[in-house]
Amino acid sequence: MTLYKHPSNPGPSQNPFPMQQVSQGYSMPGQLGYHNPVLAKAPMPPGPVLYNAVPPASPYQSAPGPHMPVRPPVGAPPPMQPGQTIPASQNSVPPPTASTNSYYPDAQNPSPSSWNYGVRPPMGMGTPPPGNHVTSSPSPVPNPPSQGFSAAPTLTPNTATTPGPPLPPSSYNSWTQPGSVPPMNAMSPQTPYQPGRPPYGPPPTAGPPPGMRPTPPPTGPHGTATPPPPMAPQNEGVRQTHTPTNSQALNSSEAGGRIITDPPSSQPGPVGRPIGHGYPSLPPGYQNMAQPPNVPPMHPTQPYSSGPAAYPQPPMGAAQLSPSMAAMSMQAQTPDSLRVVNLLQERNLLPPTPYQPPTPCLPQDLQRVNCSPDVFCSTLTSIPQTQALLNKAKLPLGLLLHPFKDLSQLPVVTSSTIVRCRSCRTYINPFVSFLDQRRWKCNLCYRVNDVPEEFMYNPVSRSYGEPHKRPEVQNATIEFIAPSEYMLRPPQPAVYLFVLDVSHNAMQTGYVDVVCQSLLENLNSLPGDTRTKIGFITFDSTIHFYNLQEGLSQPQMLIVSDIEDIFLPTPDSLLVNFNESKELVGDLLKSLPQMFSKTMETQSALGPALQAAFKLLSPTGGRVSVFQSQLPTMGVGALKSREDPNQRASAKEIQHLSPATDFYKKLALDCSGQQVAVDLFMLTSQYCDLASLGCISRYSAGTVYYYPSYHNEHNPAQTERFQKDLKRYLTRKIGFEAVMRIRCTKGLSIHTFHGNFFVRSTDLLSLPNVNPDAGFAVQMSIEENLVDMQVVSFQAALLYTSSKGERRIRVHTMCLPVVNSLSDIFAGADVQAITGLLASMAVDRSVTASLSDARDAMTNAVIDSLSSYRTSVLTIQQPGLLSPNCLRLFPLYILALLKQRAFRTGTSTRLDDRVFAMCQLKSQPLAYLMLMIHPALYRLDDLTDEGALNVNDRTIPQPRVLQLSVEKLSREGAFLMDAGSVIYLWVGKSCNPQFLTQVLGVPNYPALPQNLTQLPELDTAESTRTRAFVGWLREQRPFYPLLHVIKDESQLKANFMQNMVEDRTESALSYYEFLLHVQQQISK
Repeated sequence: MTLYKHPSNPGPSQNPFPMQQVSQGYSMPGQLGYHNPVLAKAPMPPGPVLYNAVPPASPYQSAPGPHMPVRPPVGAPPPMQPGQTIPASQNSVPPPTASTNSYYPDAQNPSPSSWNYGVRPPMGMGTPPPGNHVTSSPSPVPNPPSQGFSAAPTLTPNTATTPGPPLPPSSYNSWTQPGSVPPMNAMSPQTPYQPGRPPYGPPPTAGPPPGMRPTPPPTGPHGTATPPPPMAPQNEGVRQTHTPTNSQALNSSEAGGRIITDPPSSQPGPVGRPIGHGYPSLPPGYQNMAQPPNVPPMHPTQPYSSGPAAYPQPPMGAAQLSPSMAAMSMQAQTPDSLRVVNLLQERNLLPPTPYQPPTPCLPQDLQRVNCSPDVFCSTLTSIPQTQALLNKAKLPLGLLLHPFKDLSQLPVVTSSTIVRCRSCRTYINPFVSFLDQRRWKCNLCYRVNDVPEEFMYNPVSRSYGEPHKRPEVQNATIEFIAPSEYMLRPPQPAVYLFVLDVSHNAMQTGYVDVVCQSLLENLNSLPGDTRTKIGFITFDSTIHFYNLQEGLSQPQMLIVSDIEDIFLPTPDSLLVNFNESKELVGDLLKSLPQMFSKTMETQSALGPALQAAFKLLSPTGGRVSVFQSQLPTMGVGALKSREDPNQRASAKEIQHLSPATDFYKKLALDCSGQQVAVDLFMLTSQYCDLASLGCISRYSAGTVYYYPSYHNEHNPAQTERFQKDLKRYLTRKIGFEAVMRIRCTKGLSIHTFHGNFFVRSTDLLSLPNVNPDAGFAVQMSIEENLVDMQVVSFQAALLYTSSKGERRIRVHTMCLPVVNSLSDIFAGADVQAITGLLASMAVDRSVTASLSDARDAMTNAVIDSLSSYRTSVLTIQQPGLLSPNCLRLFPLYILALLKQRAFRTGTSTRLDDRVFAMCQLKSQPLAYLMLMIHPALYRLDDLTDEGALNVNDRTIPQPRVLQLSVEKLSREGAFLMDAGSVIYLWVGKSCNPQFLTQVLGVPNYPALPQNLTQLPELDTAESTRTRAFVGWLREQRPFYPLLHVIKDESQLKANFMQNMVEDRTESALSYYEFLLHVQQQISK
C-alpha cells in the first residue's frame, strides 16, 4: 500500500451550481372557456391532520359482519378488537380547538386560499426547501403570513373576467343560435388504433401497415397570415461546451456548469379559435378555412367543399368538441362521478376493484391515443376555463409524471428529422392539426408549420403523402433516436462508481459482504456497452482508492490520509474500462470484506469521500452509489446528532426537518453541473441525519434508500430487502445526462416542481441520471383565460443518453378538455392524483413552515373542496356531509396521510424514519405512493376462484378490499395487508386449521414460526391460490416487497395496527370523528 501525503494542488470547488432561474413564464393571449361537461369515473382522496373534533353524536349505521362487533357510539369506549393495543377511550383525546387555517376565513367575503393551488408563489422567499419546492417566476406581491398550503401569497385571481354566462358556443360551419343544439355531424370511418407494434426505424422491409387513425385538417381561422420568424430551437439538454451553430441547438442548456439562455421566444400573433386536433366531421378532403376579417386570407374564403378530394379526411378530433358533444355529455341523468354521497351514512366506500382514474371527456378517437395515466396524469381531467373558476373549486391543479417507466410497448422512431414546432419547439404529436398535406398547426402555441419532405414518407405503410399516419402522430408516448444535432459532445459512456463505508460500525453490520456478493452476481448485467467504466472508493477516517488498471496482477490500494484537501493519487487508473479489467474487479470484490473485517476505526469521513467521487467522475459524468452506516464525523460535512429520543412523541413541533449544513446541497449542485448523480444507501442502527445527507441525492437526481436497524444476522428481513433492492438497482435501465422539459398550451403555466432534480430554468429539469422508478409532480396555474379553447395539451420531453450510448428523446403528450362549470371540474377530479400532489405540497410546507401547518393545510383541503361542492354545485341542500362520488375517498386519504409516518404526531417516530417517508412522498410514482398512504387489506383464509383473473394461464383470486379498521379483523381469519414496500400476513389466534396446514404448512397456531417471511410451496389448491395472489401483487411493482407472517405476539404487529387508519388512537381521530370535524367546519 502507498500512503499519499497532501500535495499542494487545491481541493475541489464547493461552489454551488449556479441557481439562476429564468423567470419567464408563458405569456399568452387569454381565452374564454367552453362548456364541455366531463363524464368521469370515481377518483380517490388524500390523508390526515390534527383536526378540531367534536365528539360524535351517533354511531356508524353499518351492520356487523361475522366476528365484527358493531361500532359503539363514539361517546363510549369501543371494545378491544383482536390485536388492538391502543385504548379507544373517548376522553383520551380532547377535542382540538377550531382551526383557522382555512382557505376562506370569512365566508361572506371569501379571499383566495392561502394554499393557493393555482397562483404562482413569489420569488425571493428564501432558499428552496430540501424537498425541491422550486418556484420559477418573480412576483411583486409581498408574502403575508399564511397558514394554508404553498408559500404562495394571498393574491386575487389574475383574471378580470367577471362571472357570467359563457360565450355562445359556435359550430364550425355556421353560427349556432343560443339555446339550440345542432345535430351531431356524421364522422367519417376510421381505422382502429393498434397499440402493440414493433419499434419504427428506417423504412421497413416487409409487413402491411397497421391501421392508424389519420390526423386532422383545420376547423377554424389560421391566425396570423404571416408566420412569426423562426426561433432558436430548444433541443432538450444538450451538454454544451461552446455556442452551437446548428439551427437545432439548445436554447437553454448546460455548458460546463453555466446556464445559457437565449432571448425570450417570440410568440405568434393572435390566433382565431385554437385548434387541438382539427378534425371537421365533413366529407373527405382537406378543407379551406375562412380567415379573420382583418387578415388577408391565405386561401380563398369559401365554404367547406363537399365534393371528393384527393387527400383522405381524418375523423373527428379534439377541436371538434362542438356544442352537440357538450349536450351529449350531460344527459338527463347525472354522471356517476357526481352522484351525491353522504359520507356519514355510507360506510363501504372502497371500490371493489382496483381504482381507475377518470377518463377525460374527449372524442373516442382522441381518447384512444391519449397518454396512459400511469405515465402522465392530471389532478383534474377537466381543466377550468379561468383561474377564478379553479380558485372557486378549491382543488389543486397539477400533473404527476412517471416519465421513464418500464413500458412493455414503446414505439421507437429513427429519423434524421424530428418534426417540432418552429416557435415553441413542441414535438409533433397526435393532437396537432393538419391544415393540408404540407402544413400542421401546433396544439400548444397554434403556430402553423411546414411538413418536412422526409415526414411525407410513412415507415409503417411504406407509402408517401400521408403524414397524418406517421407513428409520431399516432402515439402519445413515443421515443426518438436523436440525430447528431442533439449532441454537442459524444454521448457519455455508462460510468459506475461505488463508495463504501468500511468503518468499524459498517463492518459490524455485515453489509459489505452483501454488496460485494450482489455485485459479483450482477456485474455482467450492469447496463452498458464496451465503453462502460467502473471504480471503487472505500473510506473510514481516510480515503482508499483502488488502482484497477489492466495489466496489474492484483488491485492496488492507494490511501489518502489528508482529508482536508482531497486529491486523486492516480487519476487515470482509478476509473477503468470494465471489460478490460473485469478480472481485477472480481478479485477486489472477493477480497474487500476481509480487508477491513478487523478494523477498529470508528470515524467516518463521508464528505471528503464524496468530494473525491466528484473529482473522479467530473470529466465524464455518471452514477455514484454511496453506502453509509453512521453519522459523518470527520472532515467537511461532519454532522452531530440533532435528535432527542425523549421528544419523539411529545413534541408539539417536529424540529430538524431541514438540513444542518448546506455542504451536501452545494456538492449535489456541483455534481448536477457535471452530469453526476449520487444514490445514497443508509444502513444504520442509529440516527444519521437523513435530512442533511439526503440533499446529496435530492439535488443530483439520485435516490435515497434507507434500511433502519440493518444487520445481516440480527435482522434477516432487512437483509433480504436490501439484496432484492440492490439487484433491481444494479440491473434496471438507466439514462445518463438527461434533461426533462414540460410544455403546456399557452395560457397555462408551471410554477412548482416536486421530485429529485435541479431546476435549470422555468421548465427544464436537470437529471444527471434518470431511472424507471422515479416520479415527479408539478403544480400549475391558469395565467390567462382559456377563451374558446375546447382542449389543452401537456407535453413532457425527456432527453437522455442510453447505457448503450444512444441519445434518445422520450415524449409523452396528454390532451384534456376545457370546461366552464364547477360541476364539470368536480366530475373530472382524480382523487388519487390530488392526494399525491397534496402530499408533496405538505412535505414542502413541513420543511418551510411547520408540521402542524402542513397538517392543518391538508385538513383544510378537504374542508374547502367539500364546502365548495356543497355551496356551488349542489342544487338541493341536504343534511349530512355530502361529497361527489368521485371525491368520496378524499377525507379517508387525507386522514391516512395525517397518520402516515411523515406527518403523524403523538406516536414515537424516529426523525430519520419521518424524513425518509417525506423523501418517498416527493419522489415515488403515484401507483406506489398510494399503497404507502392507504394500504390494501384482504382476507386470505377464504379465497375462492370466483371473479378471479386469468394471467398467463394462472388463476389469480380477487378478494374484496376491506376497510382499514380492526372491526374488519377476526381471530378466526388470516388477513393480508399490502403496504407497498412490505406485505403483512396477520394470522388470528383461532385461525381456520385448514389454512394453517394447507397454506402455512404448520399443524396449529403455536407451531407457526415468529419470523416467517416465505410462504411454503405446498401441493394444495389453497397454497397455490394464495401464492398466486401474493405473487400477482408483487408483480405490480418493480421492487420486491417483503412478506412478514405475524402473530399476536410478533413485534411487527404494531406496524400492522398502525396502518389501521380508520381507527382512533391516543393522538389521532378515527375516520368517523374526522368526518364529524370536517362537517362541523363546513357548517360554520
